Amino acid sequence: MSTTKKLLSITVPCFNEEENVEPMYLALKIIADSNKHYNFEFVFADNGSSDRTKDVIKKIIHRDKRVAGVFLSRNFGPEASLQAGLDYSTGEAVIGIAADFQEPPELISQFIEKWEKGNNIVVGLHPKIQDNLLMFVMRKLFYVVFKKISNINIPTNASGLCLLDRKSLNALKALPEKYRFFRGLRAWIGFKTDYIVYERRERVKGESSYSFIDYIKHAERGLFGFSYLVLDTMIYGGFILVFLSFAFFLMYLFTVLVIGNPINASIPLMLAIVFFGGIQLLAISVIGKYIQVIVEETKSRPVYIVDEIIGKSKK
Repeated sequence: MSTTKKLLSITVPCFNEEENVEPMYLALKIIADSNKHYNFEFVFADNGSSDRTKDVIKKIIHRDKRVAGVFLSRNFGPEASLQAGLDYSTGEAVIGIAADFQEPPELISQFIEKWEKGNNIVVGLHPKIQDNLLMFVMRKLFYVVFKKISNINIPTNASGLCLLDRKSLNALKALPEKYRFFRGLRAWIGFKTDYIVYERRERVKGESSYSFIDYIKHAERGLFGFSYLVLDTMIYGGFILVFLSFAFFLMYLFTVLVIGNPINASIPLMLAIVFFGGIQLLAISVIGKYIQVIVEETKSRPVYIVDEIIGKSKK
């Protein structure tokens, strides 16, 4: 009977986290050292940091053979470092956790327990999050809209903190698309999924690299990558507007023939031009966004480019 322990991978995507990398490693080390049932590897994926993040990771690698570093050639966006960490993890299951400590590392043992019960995917949920009013409303609105227009179900405030077993990870890696929305893809592949609810912490050290524009672009990836309802709505809306316009034309023609022209047509004509011009501009913009997705996919560029790999993990 084999006594070989299974290998679990913990991947930590990083971008300008020089103050958090060392504390995160120490927290993960305590968890790994206290777990006698599994071997662990730690994969730090650096997304082209401009501070000392890379140097700190290298120092940790020299101290601990379980640690590997995947360093991207530049910043490829928020999805890239997580994807790189998943790609270069070799464990039976992979846990992804951000380096900023907003997601408690001590939850990892609970994720492992859920996996041991037969779940392929375990996802963290943070119902309460410290946001300003604008971000709170926009975040809620995104998940409400996404649930309505897409054919997959993502729980409100599902986080990037999750566990994927090897089967689900291989399925995720096999998806060829470049315009990636990780939370959506994670739900799309299916498999048995469970959830862990936790309270998301405030960032203590460093500053978030996520800007308001980044959140907008991230939302676009989900909305335009997982639904065609916006295009369908444009078609139905176009038919409705054409019908209403034709009905208005008949009513106006009838009025002119019966009682003459009772109104000055310049104002309604101007309003109609502005209204329909706005509708056309909006429709063209939506079509343009879908074309952008198509262009990104047809380019077939990789999601990221690796500059250097240090440590034992190989793809």
